[in-house]
Amino acid sequence: MPSDMGFGRRHKDALNFSSSARRDARAWGSSIIGTAFVLGAVAFDPQKNCNVEGDCPLWMIPIFFVIGAAAGLYGLGQLMANPKRGSQIDPETGDLIWWQNRYGTNGGDEGRINPGDISLIRIDRRRESRHEVHIYNRENVLQPHFDEEVIGWDGQRWAEALQKRWPHIQVDVLD
Repeated sequence: MPSDMGFGRRHKDALNFSSSARRDARAWGSSIIGTAFVLGAVAFDPQKNCNVEGDCPLWMIPIFFVIGAAAGLYGLGQLMANPKRGSQIDPETGDLIWWQNRYGTNGGDEGRINPGDISLIRIDRRRESRHEVHIYNRENVLQPHFDEEVIGWDGQRWAEALQKRWPHIQVDVLD
């Protein structure tokens, strides 16, 4: 499997993409928000934050602390481990290759398919929170470990670039 080194996030070719947790706002955001929750829980003075009836929300402090610690540790763990993900056209074989959860020399979850064997790219936009992108081979089998994480932010641009080079590929967009 060729290395993902040398292919920047903003490569001119939409079919070449690589990224890591340290370049992902979700890992940084989780670390920052988690830290804010933990610091808020530690700094919260229940005696100064009681309502007029004298009720003090002491039960909220451990909840905020646990939520903050979990989110912060998740983000920090991602930043420290720095898993890599991406996809590219292998220059030697012409295959589309992709990888996720690649830590150092560990190959992580990866896959490979010749673009001539791809029959369908399905882009599902029915969820508001995220779009899903999947590829299917000629036998209509979903390719494992391939999703929107390995192609970057603009799945439609990626699918159109692949279809432009291999016109037999059908692109199905579900809105």
